[in-house]
Amino acid sequence: MTAARRPRTAALVLAITASLGVAALAPSPALAARTAAAAGEQLVPYEEFTLPNGLRVIVHTDRKAPVVAVNLWYHVGSKDEPAGRSGFAHLFEHLMFNGSENYRDEYFGPFELAGATDQNGTTWLDRTNYFQNVPTTALDMALWMESDRMGHLLGAIDQKVLDEQRGVVQNEKRQGENQPYGQADDEIYRALYPKGHPYHHSTIGSMNDLDAASLEDVKNWFRAWYGPNNTVLVLAGDIDVATAKEKVTRYFGDIPAGPAMARVQAGPVKRETSRATMTDKVPQARIHRAWSVAGYADADLDRLQLLGQVLGGSKSSRLDRRLVHEEKLVDKVSAYVQPFELASTFYIEADVKQGVDPAKVEAIIDEELRKLLAEGPTAAELAQAQTMIKAGFVRGVERIGGFGGKADALAECAVYAKDPGCFRTSLDVIAKASAADLQKSGARWLGEGSHTLVVLPGERTVLAEEASPTPAPFVLPKPDAKFKTVKTTVDRSKGVPMPESFPDLKFPALERATLSNGTKVILARRDAVPVVQFSYEFKGGFAADQGRKLGTSSFTMGMLDEGAGELDALAFANRAESLGASLGAGASLDGGNAYLSALKENLDESVGLYADMLRRPRFDTKEIDRVRATWIAGIGQEKARPNGAALRVLPPLLYGKGHPYAIPFSGSGTEASIASLTRDDLVAFHRQWVRPDNATVLVVGDTTLDEVVPLLEKHLGDWKASVPVAAAAALPAVQRPARSTVYLVDQPGAVQATILAGQVVPSTRDPGAIKFDFANSVLGGEFTSRLNMNLREDKHWAYGAYSSSPGAQGQRPWIVFAPVQIDKTAESLKELDREIREYAGGKTPPTAAEVNKIQATEIRSLPGAYETGRAVMGTLGGIVRYDRPDDYVFKRKAEIEALTLEQVTQAASTLDPDKLVWVVVGDLKQVEAPVRALNLGEVRVVDADGKPVAAAKK
Repeated sequence: MTAARRPRTAALVLAITASLGVAALAPSPALAARTAAAAGEQLVPYEEFTLPNGLRVIVHTDRKAPVVAVNLWYHVGSKDEPAGRSGFAHLFEHLMFNGSENYRDEYFGPFELAGATDQNGTTWLDRTNYFQNVPTTALDMALWMESDRMGHLLGAIDQKVLDEQRGVVQNEKRQGENQPYGQADDEIYRALYPKGHPYHHSTIGSMNDLDAASLEDVKNWFRAWYGPNNTVLVLAGDIDVATAKEKVTRYFGDIPAGPAMARVQAGPVKRETSRATMTDKVPQARIHRAWSVAGYADADLDRLQLLGQVLGGSKSSRLDRRLVHEEKLVDKVSAYVQPFELASTFYIEADVKQGVDPAKVEAIIDEELRKLLAEGPTAAELAQAQTMIKAGFVRGVERIGGFGGKADALAECAVYAKDPGCFRTSLDVIAKASAADLQKSGARWLGEGSHTLVVLPGERTVLAEEASPTPAPFVLPKPDAKFKTVKTTVDRSKGVPMPESFPDLKFPALERATLSNGTKVILARRDAVPVVQFSYEFKGGFAADQGRKLGTSSFTMGMLDEGAGELDALAFANRAESLGASLGAGASLDGGNAYLSALKENLDESVGLYADMLRRPRFDTKEIDRVRATWIAGIGQEKARPNGAALRVLPPLLYGKGHPYAIPFSGSGTEASIASLTRDDLVAFHRQWVRPDNATVLVVGDTTLDEVVPLLEKHLGDWKASVPVAAAAALPAVQRPARSTVYLVDQPGAVQATILAGQVVPSTRDPGAIKFDFANSVLGGEFTSRLNMNLREDKHWAYGAYSSSPGAQGQRPWIVFAPVQIDKTAESLKELDREIREYAGGKTPPTAAEVNKIQATEIRSLPGAYETGRAVMGTLGGIVRYDRPDDYVFKRKAEIEALTLEQVTQAASTLDPDKLVWVVVGDLKQVEAPVRALNLGEVRVVDADGKPVAAAKK
């Protein structure tokens, strides 16, 4: 539950475009213009109605899975907060997860029992939203719960609940500020928007305002903004408008409309150009430049999206080409628009290489921007940017819910543009945009008036909170007389209407073949969108770094798409984008994979490019040197993040020197190992591990074996390995330490401490793996599990506390993760130790209710778990990696259904609280003495590489 940060979904899924690095083929802007709007209507048709109380309801039918996305957008965010009441919208997002008058418990409870997926809530400048995907038979439950907190909340909020959630929010604020560059956004918005502008203050608010909030203030805030007439509800998936109308009227129709609140009147700010610097505990300088630009419903925003794409939105953009590839002055650079209702923000960000003067980078940014605005983009640049957005749309509409899915896009358009289908208009504007249009929009918004913030390495600068004025009393106007209620038959005293039946699990049948080169092919057909995904699964992984330089596997796989065949790195990126293909490769603990997401219309050419990447990576020396420098900078960034540092330190302590898993779990290696890598090292690893024999290619999407096997044969059939197969890395059994030990990593000035506890447990292949996963879920695997309910909901010392056990061929790591407020570090360690000790030792074993809840969550979420091709692909990867049968998902379900309380209790005893490895990253001046006083075990001080350092002087 956080204030989310994502690009405009009116263009539907620029966020997805960015995260997948996808592009698309548009034969010409003219053709794109003719087809974009039609595609939008075809892929996201909707109907809508409005209840007499003002609740606007939008319905999209998609029957591919027996689930319904329920997405509520309240048209209230931090922009609506008056002076002295900052953070109220975000605080209320948390309060609304704490139960209602007719359900006095954690909101997540019934949803976990019903198997909900993708459930969360977020707050931002302009809105608060709540969303979840539920099995079709659980829709009544979801609507009952959402309507109960809309219409029957205030009686459930008392001083205790307010204090609890206020503490949680304050720890969320600390957690964000504790990250490298974590205060930059606050400084930028304070500078970009003057006092009095609704975007001047942050969504999470000030500690002072949160502390000053009275119970009555909070209740009046709810009365003002959370009525049905200020809300949009989207239902998407296995639903039709007739069913929606009956159910929504039944549950929401009797809720009275709220007051007719005046809307904040503001817009983009024309201002003088300004700049500032800030020091922080960061490994390299970062340049932020921001402009206040057009608001959400302005067509200029769509053109600025295109301009950002050309300037710094892809690997072959102008800033990337100049600063990353040619002059090698930065490790990464980006340009993008962050859309908001009243005024959006255009950003340029660059991570400056160590030893480079940021002023030199700024001068080049200025030069490239001026040139782009003066000359406009080339026809090729414009077409490529347009087609990337189109491809993002095609891929994004596969998902009904969650961040960036269809329900989200419909709700955002309805709230911000008053038109649920505004993405169609955006797509049309983007497809028809000319180079001259982009020049005009850029000149209008990206001239004078920017704010530049340069964050430099140094001591952490604490951004002081601004003084809070005494807020004016709430004066609530009366509701508009046009709104009426409808009598309903819902008897809320009977409690939550839980479903009595659930949809059956369906998983696509797996079809198999074998290529001439020895590669096995596994196909799962999915035709929801015209996209085909591939994943070539190889042995090796981080474990294959054994006997090599650390990071070799990740670095080699990461270089596969940096030029292949006749194409250098930039040409390869351009070719992929022109085809609408997303390609890349990576490594994990026990293997590697190379992936392709291809548009159906360009399948042949995309597979050809994929084959070049697999068979003929160039490993050009200049590209190796460029990626190496950025990679080493990334290791520095990893160490600067508290959780990154902890996950570098913990694995070697768990597995011991010489074990293949005794490495940073990011797989990134060390600065020294990456600096010493040669081209020969990469070529040798590629020959040894990226090979067709002993490999499997997974295919998920809109194709058949008859179509895809000949294509794979055409491009890969004659691919042969050139060296003998290597034996897999030996994974010796690891003994747990004789006693617990605590390792402290200093992070001066930290406002939180990041606590990890770890221990080795049996392999993913172990027959008891599912039982142990259940035991872990009871302790720390869910929001309502013991660790989180203790440290977050009861003590409010943490924003979250969880435990997990990632998959591994050898013994798995079991890891507890809890970032806590710095002055409660020792107390949190004590509570975590107690929880683990009492649970594993049998003093507080798992209860039947806890096991039944996890069983319900796991089993009932399965029908909705495989909605997307990516989800199916992930399961296929596990089937291959761990030699599971094709019907594994059904066998796993049967094992879960048969689990007993005794089996889970026995699995919990796998943990030994006397042999834990603890890692604490925080300010040693504040945490070392109280941690030592706990006597959890020997205390050692190490650096971010795990090397011993002298203990802090007393």
